[in-house]
Amino acid sequence: MLKKIQICFCFFLALAILYEISLLSGCFFSYMPMPKHFLTPEQVLNLGKSIIFLETTERLEPPPLVSCSVESAARIYQDRPIILFMKGLTNDTALDLNSSYAAFSLLSSMKNVFIFPLQMETIFQETPLLQWYNQVSLEKNWVHVSSDASRLALIWKYGGIYMDTDVISIRPIPEESFLAAQKSRFSSNGIFGFPAHHKFIWDCMENFVLKYNGNIWGNQGPLLMTRMLKTICNLTDFKGTEDHSCQNISFLNPQRFYPIPYPAWHRYYRVWDKSPNFNHSYALHLWNFMNHNRKAVVAGSNTLAEKLYKAYCPTTYEDLIQNAELRDFTFSEDAA
Repeated sequence: MLKKIQICFCFFLALAILYEISLLSGCFFSYMPMPKHFLTPEQVLNLGKSIIFLETTERLEPPPLVSCSVESAARIYQDRPIILFMKGLTNDTALDLNSSYAAFSLLSSMKNVFIFPLQMETIFQETPLLQWYNQVSLEKNWVHVSSDASRLALIWKYGGIYMDTDVISIRPIPEESFLAAQKSRFSSNGIFGFPAHHKFIWDCMENFVLKYNGNIWGNQGPLLMTRMLKTICNLTDFKGTEDHSCQNISFLNPQRFYPIPYPAWHRYYRVWDKSPNFNHSYALHLWNFMNHNRKAVVAGSNTLAEKLYKAYCPTTYEDLIQNAELRDFTFSEDAA
């Protein structure tokens, strides 16, 4: 009996050593010593340089645009963990959802994609946001405000890149500490990246609480990032495709993520005579918040968005666009 216990102990010790070696060597995804579902959020986040997405509604089925955003990041950043936190998800429902929802299964099957429950009280521990979270009441903009807070806390604690779930990655972002300009002198908070424990993010969390006003749209989001950046940088207009930098923070040109500005968001869902090449962009923000009529990618439509899906999230396009339309057509034929 003792010998069996010793053998088991040695096995698990070897497994732990292999795990640590894989983390240090950067080959975690090419050789994963244990199944993904055994890993905790902290273990994955502690790998560093995560790409983080958030779903702060109770929705459990990622729509095609969310799936495309996560898949495109997984393809562009193959050596980095891609994490989707979902508020409606619990540890008990994760495995059931894997077979219940097509997008959930699709994303879960990707070797560097991890889907975890979003547990805000845990995320806000040891940050200025915890006391605010325990005192604030749910408001009309709560879905957005809680997302603004969660992304700050996660990047502060673990570092990496945060992206909105309507951002399609097209090439790697070469910067580590950066904000994305939506236009000259104005920062977005839909994409940003910093190493863990960066002072700028801590200062943003403190200002989030100090200047909190949930009734003002964006006050804890892009307006927060902009006013905090202005305290340390003299912001000027961009010229051409140049980036700006101050205090070791890169303020990236609007062309990097917003080559199509939000008033023209519908151009993603139109047919172009000649599609843009986006040679100066790292990712594309599709402005889903502006999409009140819920325009969607349709197979064979030849819109710019469809071309982006085909190029950067082909599995999502095939499974959730082409095959979904085929299943709907077959169902309607059978019903007739």
